[in-house]
Amino acid sequence: MGAVYVIDRVITRPGCARRFVDTYLAEYAPGARDRGMTLRSVLVSPPIWFEDRSNVVTVTWTLPNPRAWWEMTWKGRPDPSLGQWWEGIAELIVERTRDVAAAADDVDGLGDV
Repeated sequence: MGAVYVIDRVITRPGCARRFVDTYLAEYAPGARDRGMTLRSVLVSPPIWFEDRSNVVTVTWTLPNPRAWWEMTWKGRPDPSLGQWWEGIAELIVERTRDVAAAADDVDGLGDV
């Protein structure tokens, strides 16, 4: 079975990208690791810390298989502290999305969990 990727895409408020990344890595990432996620990358676009414009921060996590993704989901959804954390940093964010993906070659086998 193939890996599952969790992709957080965050558009930061102007001048807030570096603070968002630092806060995310210090405060959000440890809990994500506890839920079984492995940090793959943190990308900043464009690759400059703007003071007067927004940046897009794309954080990619991996889980070894769909079962691990479900286990992570079951741990995270009932936890009110996750929503509270995102509310607590709302002043840094314009918009955020989360996508879940897999390699195209793995998709056929991933539905059999």
